[in-house]
Amino acid sequence: MDQRISFITLAVADVAASRAFYVDGLGWTPEMEADGVLMIRVGGHVILSLWDRGEFEEEVGTIAVADGVAPFTLAHNVATREEVDGVLELARSLGRHASAAEERVWGGYTGYFADPDGVRWEIAYNPGPVGQTVLP
Repeated sequence: MDQRISFITLAVADVAASRAFYVDGLGWTPEMEADGVLMIRVGGHVILSLWDRGEFEEEVGTIAVADGVAPFTLAHNVATREEVDGVLELARSLGRHASAAEERVWGGYTGYFADPDGVRWEIAYNPGPVGQTVLP
């Protein structure tokens, strides 16, 4: 098996609300849309798939529900600290809660916002070599 991820699929409560956030709000371009699913290319070989929660459960299985934050984040690296602040402000302008960005002990500058389903996005300036390799 090749070392790669092709799709990141999120089960969402309302595909239209997710579309409004990601496409209309953030300005991302859909790669494919069908009843109950929205796919957005987020990298050369990676698709973010936003899938109706009910249809997801029919195919994949019952979704576990618990209090708190899901134990993962999606990260979007940018080239400057100012871009971090700008993306977090954009999320706030779309009605999403966004934390204030902070300097991190590992040398970066990051903040978080939640999409309409509570998925946490980390917006990061990572000055190290790994961070630079993931910029477009």
